[in-house]
Formats: sequence, C-alpha cells, structure tokens
Amino acid sequence: MRQLVKQLPKLASTVTAMALLLGTSLAKAQDKTITLCWAAWDPANALVELSKDFTARSGVKMKFEFVPWPNFADRMLNELNSKGKLCDLIIGDSQWIGGAAESGHYVKLNDFFAKEGIKMTDFAPATVTGYAEWPKNAPNYWALPAMADAIGFTYRKDWFAKPEIQAEFKIKHARDLAPPKTWTEFRQVSEFFQGRMVDGKKVYGAYLYTERGSEGITMGVTNVLYPMGFMYQDPKKPYAMDGFVNSPDAIKALEFYKTLYKGSTPPGMTNGYMSEGLDAFKSGQVAMQMNFFAFFPGLNKDPNVGGDKIGFFANPSDKGKGVQLGGQGISVVSYSANKNEALQYVKWFAMPDIQKKWQAIGGSSASKAVLNDPAYPKSSPFAQPFLESMDMVVDFWAEPSYAQLLLAMQKRAHDFVVADKGTAKEALDGLVLDWKKVFKDDGKQSMEKRVQEWINADSKTVASEKLNQLVLDFRKLFNEDGKLK
Repeated sequence: MRQLVKQLPKLASTVTAMALLLGTSLAKAQDKTITLCWAAWDPANALVELSKDFTARSGVKMKFEFVPWPNFADRMLNELNSKGKLCDLIIGDSQWIGGAAESGHYVKLNDFFAKEGIKMTDFAPATVTGYAEWPKNAPNYWALPAMADAIGFTYRKDWFAKPEIQAEFKIKHARDLAPPKTWTEFRQVSEFFQGRMVDGKKVYGAYLYTERGSEGITMGVTNVLYPMGFMYQDPKKPYAMDGFVNSPDAIKALEFYKTLYKGSTPPGMTNGYMSEGLDAFKSGQVAMQMNFFAFFPGLNKDPNVGGDKIGFFANPSDKGKGVQLGGQGISVVSYSANKNEALQYVKWFAMPDIQKKWQAIGGSSASKAVLNDPAYPKSSPFAQPFLESMDMVVDFWAEPSYAQLLLAMQKRAHDFVVADKGTAKEALDGLVLDWKKVFKDDGKQSMEKRVQEWINADSKTVASEKLNQLVLDFRKLFNEDGKLK
C-alpha cells in the first residue's frame, strides 16, 4: 500500500503527460482538413453525411468539391494533369485508372493495403478489376472500390399492370406484358407504348442515352452491343479489333439501337444523358428508362413515380449477356500534401461496418460484406437486378488514351444513330480505323505486331531482328528515369 502511495505522484505525472500528448495529437488532427473530389449527385451528398463519422473518429476535417456530371471529367482530369493540389482524395471514373496510374496521378496502394490488412478479395471482383487495377487483371491497385454501379432500367409498374393494357398487349404479342428479358422483348414493349394514351396523356416507349459531348451515347449503345456480340478486341490478341468491333453481330446491334431510338423514344431526345432520363421518367413521358442504378434509390422514393408505381430490371440479353459498368473507385492523389490523412480515410471507408452504413445511407457498396448478405437481394426493389448486373458488367477501354478512344466512339455512334450519317458498317469500320490510329500513336499496335512476328519467325536471325525492334518499341514508352511516359 505504501509503495502504491509512493508511486502516485509518478503515475499522476505519467497520466498528465499522456493526456497532454493525446491532446496535442488530437489538436494536430483537428487542424488538418482534407478535400475529397467527386461528381455532384445524390450519392455524394450521402458521403458528406457518412464522413462525419470519419471526422469524429480521427479529428480530421473534411471538405468536398463536387462538380456537375457534364463538367466532371474535364474539371478533374485538368486538375490531375496540371498536378493541382485541390484534391487529396478523388472518386474518379473507372476509365481514368490507366491514365492516372501511368501518369503518376494516383498513389499505388498495394503496400498500404498489405500493411492495413485491406484485402481486394473482400470486394466484388468486377469492381476490383474495373475501379482499382492497372494493368487490368494484374494485382496493382490504385483505388479502393467506392461506388459500385452499372446501367439498369426503370419501368412504370402501374402502367404495365393496367388490365386494358395487359389485355391489348397479350392479343398483339401472345404473351403477358412484363419487364423485358431480351432486347427483342424490349423493342416489343417500347413500340407498344410509343404514342399511346395513358391516363389521358400521350406517352412514349423508352428513354435511351444519346448525348454527344462527353460519354452518353457510348454508355447507352454498349448495352445493346455487348449482349449482341460486340467485343473490343480479340481475346487472344490484344488490340486486334478487326472482326470484333465491326463484326456482323456488332453491326446488327448498332442498327438495333438506332431502330429503338427512332421508333421508341420521345421526340427531340437528340442529346440526352442521365439527367434528361430522370426528367423524362419523373414527368411521366416514358414507360421505360435507361439509367445508372445509382439514381434508383431516389427514384424509388419519388412522390410521383416511386413506390408502387416503379419497377426495375437488369439489362436485357440477346445471344449473350453484358451491361455497361458504371461506378468509381476512391484514390489518393499523389500531389496531395495530406497523404497520410487521405490514407486514413481510405482505411476508414474500407471497414465493413462503414460499408454497411454507406449502403444504408444511399451509397452503393462493392463490399462482399454487403452484397453477400443473405438479406441483400430483398433489401430494395432494385437489389436483385443490381446483383444480376454486376455478374455481367463490361467496361469501356481504360487505356491511358481512353479520352481519344471515347471521343471517336461518341462521334461514330452519334453520327449514325442520331444524325443519320452513313451505315452501321461504315460507322464501326471507321471506329476500328480511329482506334487503330490511337493505339499506333501509343506504340501499342506496333508492339503487338512485333511480338507476333517474333513468335512466327522462321529463323533465329529473323527472330533476333524482330526482338531487337520490339525492345526499341518498348523503350519509346519510357522516360530516361525508367518511368512510363
């Protein structure tokens, strides 16, 4: 007892010192503010609310820079390319990952993930490949999956359920009116509703993406291209596109999308993307709407078209399945002066309990702790279609030159579908030429050609010459310090 009494002053001094140290650390944390950059939409607002938990736990304050979707890519890519310091964290589109990784914009997270016990196997495989990896299908991680998303469809469940509409549809098509499972069925339903009077108002069959300026029509037309057989390249021969991008099936698919656009959509929809689709559906113009799942929680709560009036379905199939991947990963910007705090945020966001809160508050988690929960399929009316979609997602090119690749497809698709220029074959043949030029300028097609020539060489001398040329091709891609250009 006397020994304890003697030690009390020392213990008191120790406790005081610890309190002072803790207070100093907390004060330092409270002096820190990090900025997260993303697009301006409902999930971003949900993230603001969720992030209050991070500040409460860490003492690090949060600022947010949200940019409207039409300006998001230009604004954020300009910020990265100029090595700006606005963003400590960025939730960037999946297609940016290649360019951001090779240009040094994002911090590589492998060592951090290993240190903190963050496992990519805890997230849906499609989101890891789509949002985090570069090169694709290689364990090099530049982001944590943040917002799982894909294209899906809404439909007017109340219109579909009207007895008179049901009866007329069955007479015409010898089947019950239901959410379409194939693109043939989709066309039947959309054309059936086109110009029909419902509740005293003229309505139209469907809303489809047609926007020309950024990525809209590409994000739309691919949902028909993929299930009908379009492929970006030969699976066995990278960057070999002839007969895949412009295959007979792909040509048929592009023609089909144009048929839908011409015969099933409201007049004047020549340049519409996400917000125009929401407006068309909310205003009661269309029976079905193409849009990202990220918008469906809000639509389900809409007082005019939500609740019992709305239904959801996954992208229709054809000879196969496929749907355009959406969504983003969260990355630490390499130019940030607050990398440690930004990494703390990533660690916090990856926690299973935070992922569950993220899902509940209006985000869309890619965590298996959420998606594999037995209760998930019935957690919302769009949960099951979302799970179906994540099993068949395909993404656009994520190459460093994706912007040029995207602009080429935007022009070719819009010119044919909306502007009535040329044929589908001419559009896709032209797209192959456009993409070949981009890859040739990048040096990638020449390398593929050299590899094939080397493999097929009929003598050691010829093989050696081809290999030497291949080495030269590779050197063009690197700076003197050994880093990728």
